[in-house]
Amino acid sequence: MNPDSATGVRVGIDVGGTFTDFVLYDAGHKRLAYHKQPSTPADPALAVRDGLAALIARQGLSPADVGVLLHGTTIGLNAIIQRRGARVALIASEGFRDVLEIGRARMPSSFDFHATREEPFLPRERVLEIGARFNRDGEATRWPAAAEIARVAEGIGRLECDAAVLMLINGFLQPEREAELAAALQAVLPEHARDVAVLSAAQTWPEIREYERTVVATLNAYIQPLMRRYFERLAQLVGELGISAPILVTASNGGSLSLQGALARPIDTVLSGPASGVVAAARLADESHTPRIVTFDMGGTSSDIAVSQHGQAEMVTRTEIGGLPLVLPVVGVSAIGAGGGSRIRVDEHGVLKVGPESAGADPGPACYGRGGDDATVTDCYLATGVLDADAFVGGAMKLYPGRAIEALDKVAAALGDNNPDAAIRAASGALAIATAQMASELRKSLAQRGLDPAEFALVPFGGAGPTHANWLAEEAGLAHVLVPQKPGTFCALGAATSDLRRDFVRSLRVAIDERSAADVAAIWSALAAQAQEWLDQQGMHMGAEAGGATELRHALDMRYAGQAYELSVALPEPLPSPLDAQVLTEAFHREHERLYGFRDEGAPVEVSTIRLAIVGRLAKAGGAQREAGSGSPAPRARRRVFLRGGWHEAGVYGREDLGAGDLLQGPAIIEQEDTTVLVLPGWQGSTDRHGNLHLKPVGAQDNAAQGAHA
Repeated sequence: MNPDSATGVRVGIDVGGTFTDFVLYDAGHKRLAYHKQPSTPADPALAVRDGLAALIARQGLSPADVGVLLHGTTIGLNAIIQRRGARVALIASEGFRDVLEIGRARMPSSFDFHATREEPFLPRERVLEIGARFNRDGEATRWPAAAEIARVAEGIGRLECDAAVLMLINGFLQPEREAELAAALQAVLPEHARDVAVLSAAQTWPEIREYERTVVATLNAYIQPLMRRYFERLAQLVGELGISAPILVTASNGGSLSLQGALARPIDTVLSGPASGVVAAARLADESHTPRIVTFDMGGTSSDIAVSQHGQAEMVTRTEIGGLPLVLPVVGVSAIGAGGGSRIRVDEHGVLKVGPESAGADPGPACYGRGGDDATVTDCYLATGVLDADAFVGGAMKLYPGRAIEALDKVAAALGDNNPDAAIRAASGALAIATAQMASELRKSLAQRGLDPAEFALVPFGGAGPTHANWLAEEAGLAHVLVPQKPGTFCALGAATSDLRRDFVRSLRVAIDERSAADVAAIWSALAAQAQEWLDQQGMHMGAEAGGATELRHALDMRYAGQAYELSVALPEPLPSPLDAQVLTEAFHREHERLYGFRDEGAPVEVSTIRLAIVGRLAKAGGAQREAGSGSPAPRARRRVFLRGGWHEAGVYGREDLGAGDLLQGPAIIEQEDTTVLVLPGWQGSTDRHGNLHLKPVGAQDNAAQGAHA
């Protein structure tokens, strides 16, 4: 079935630790539907099956009406962080057995004399050597004979591993030959090890720098068996429902790939959950004519931000997961602070601290009533009146204010405050500290990019993001908060609206001149053919009714000769013609000048890595527009809220009761099933025709209200 036909609905799925979220888009009726299902950590696919069954039944659909499932998961990420992956063997060029032990030869902290390096996730006893390597020109300077290949294969068999990775020095220049050697090793494995896959690191990711290339390839093998078991279980349970639709898996680069593609390269999916939310926010900002946004994803343990400009999520080519470098193109998400479950404590010097320890989902904050007795950020929301104990998660989960106050009283006592309302003041102080920590990290993150916070809007999502967003925006100097309709299921919406995407790379360290510019153009042409072949293999119809077109995006990693690291420089699309040395060097000069304030036109410019992304666009998902409201809605209740050192009377509104053009003044609280939105004194909120909520300081131009009836 065509996944975007009038009869095929799309379902986005995001598996979390507490809830599994679903967003259904019915293209035929232009409607969106949402569902939250309690997660089943012991068997995550069960929650997916049960939630799907409940969602399609509630919408009056049959299993045959589902056109495509788009699924995000953090199973691979959690396995890496918790070091619970498969048993992997590494075969490295002779003399490089310690490639993972040495890494980049850097300590975690240059100032901590007690700091120790992290234990390698792959023990040294599972690393073998082979007499094979290439020189800087890609010529084989050593190559193993059949006897040595057999010896190494016997060594792999003795390790009793689930997978093996071959990494040759300068193998990125000859990925085909490295793959041939990997196949030769696999062909002579002992009988008991014939099922062990021997993978080529250069085939997985042919980029320069052997340590980073080795990490990517071994992590891919490390999570592959676990991901295969999960996806096979998922396909089985979905099939039991009678759903025969293809399953796409959202990727760390903000796109998606087929289930077969995800099984072959699970490393592409490790950051799929956070990336999906950022992609959905970028689309929302584009539709709302908000050119620059910072996303703010606040969950139970931490808060993350990402930058998006002109409808495009910012991509980075290096990040870290579990203390290990990941040199794949991913949506640039940065952790900035505490989450709703972050513990509040007083240290040995009498200083109030928030996080980084978290109470998690079980037992969770004290107010959950599950046995936790430590105060958390969520307890602070409840104690100060921001949350209603009977309206949390739409009333599906009762909170206990008395237990929150008891936990906060302990914090206040440790601060030496035993006066009336001491718990409330401790809660307010903790929220102020958490906000200051977040704002500091947000400003620093933007400053490193050469960006001004005043030019950006904040887009919050996650369960606690909209609750804390106004505090963060005010503290960090952002004058606009854009709250989506359903922030609590926003990552699932991102999955439902994600395009097909994969990135391709080739390393080529040369100085830019007319000859090398021609080589760059030729490599891009070869990568484009490879990318189109990959897209064709995904089995998704990309015709006009599916939304569209196929896009190619070109970028180069470049530097001035002698610099240690490169800048990733995006080239304009379509590529300039002719693509000569002047075009390439000028693109680098402009980006260097934007970031660092100067250019050096007398210095040679080098290119090290050639990048290409292919994007197959699916149709955009859009729900029904919001009907016009009265303009000045009446609150359905009022309650006392402790803000800025004193009590305030805040109007309480239901999100579903707000119409397009409605304007309300802070202090106000807006409640909905998946979150609570706080509007501070001196701010106002308005709803646009798409149902999005815009918070701005009183007196600021209210574009949302002006365009509500457009």
